[in-house]
Amino acid sequence: MPNIILTGFCKGQCIFTILQRLMKLNRNSKIFINYFLGPLLFIWLSWSIYRQIKKQPDLETAWEGIRQSFHSPLVWNIVAVVLLMLVNWSIEAIKWKIAVRPIQQVSFLKAFRAVLSGVSFSVSMPNREGEYLGRVLYMDDGNRLKTISITIVASISQLIITLLMGSIGWLLMQEVIEEKQLVSSLWFRVILYGMAGASLGLTLFYFRLSWIIKWVDRLPGSRRFAYLVKALEDFNATLLLRLLSLSALRFVVFIVQYYLLFRLFDVDVSWWQAFWAVSVSFVVMAVIPSITLIEPVQRGYVMTTIGMLYSSNKLGIGFTATGIWLINLIVPAIIGSLLILSIKKIYRNKDEAN
Repeated sequence: MPNIILTGFCKGQCIFTILQRLMKLNRNSKIFINYFLGPLLFIWLSWSIYRQIKKQPDLETAWEGIRQSFHSPLVWNIVAVVLLMLVNWSIEAIKWKIAVRPIQQVSFLKAFRAVLSGVSFSVSMPNREGEYLGRVLYMDDGNRLKTISITIVASISQLIITLLMGSIGWLLMQEVIEEKQLVSSLWFRVILYGMAGASLGLTLFYFRLSWIIKWVDRLPGSRRFAYLVKALEDFNATLLLRLLSLSALRFVVFIVQYYLLFRLFDVDVSWWQAFWAVSVSFVVMAVIPSITLIEPVQRGYVMTTIGMLYSSNKLGIGFTATGIWLINLIVPAIIGSLLILSIKKIYRNKDEAN
């Protein structure tokens, strides 16, 4: 697990080094940053988002299904899902705001913009690595690279909830999983023990962040990385529990969104079935390496495979997966790319402060 943290630092540092060097250039270069970098990033992110949408399989069929849903008496479900998308990212903004408080006070609005900018970058890079870059742009000098470790810890809190709920869902779905022969009894137990062990190990690690600092201190040349994890010293059990609670709340919001779209697209599942089927699909997606351009394919395949244990409406399940992808990821990414245009204001304010 320390390797995960250190890898995140290194990737974030490599990505961010370019911007750091640009900040130290002469006046003409700073004019370029203030007036051209934002639009250039916007164009790049917009193109990345466009490619994401074009790569979505059966997009026209899915979009037609979504359009027809506007004539359904349950059309308000879509409105509710969109509103819950705002709630979802608002909770993430609050979580990040609380997490970075030990090194910098950030307003909710600034945190919200940072989170959406991170979403915008994440769709253009594998494994959502761009999320770090989008968020650190809104931090002050001297705090940007330190924020990477904090962002990783906040992500771990969400992963713990995903693994925990996925493990419970997998156990509760044992009967239908074995009945439909999704996996054999042996593999069912192997997967269950694996998820439970990962949940326990990650939780123990999460509440022992001091181990990271001690581990980094023992590394050769650790002085280069020590300042990156220094902020984790201020993470006490109370703060970590708050992050976990907010992550759990986000998880529930995700489930409600799926259930509302299941109802809209005539996927006949109960609330209980939807809760655990989506929980299991989340944990499967969490352990599969995410390649941005084929993530929609992965998401649709996993959700359809798990969802069809309870419903034969494959098309409706596919519509739901596509709808969630568009509303929860693509729409925020578009908003985030527009916010990147304000990067000139960020760097102008920095220059004035200096």
